[in-house]
Amino acid sequence: MGDSVEKTTKPKFFEGVKAEFKKISWPDRQSTFKQSVAVVAISVVLGLIIAVLDYIIQYGVNFLTSI
Repeated sequence: MGDSVEKTTKPKFFEGVKAEFKKISWPDRQSTFKQSVAVVAISVVLGLIIAVLDYIIQYGVNFLTSI
């Protein structure tokens, strides 16, 4: 009994997936490149900020523990 229900729902599922894929609007090459550059640049800047903060905090902790 359960097999017949499963067999009818699978084709409907894949039809729904196909319909949803037709609705997707993919970004163009230039937009993708600009967004990728922005992500890399922000990652580098945040990495530098974290490294500087880590160095400052490490210096402060070492100063406090040496007293």
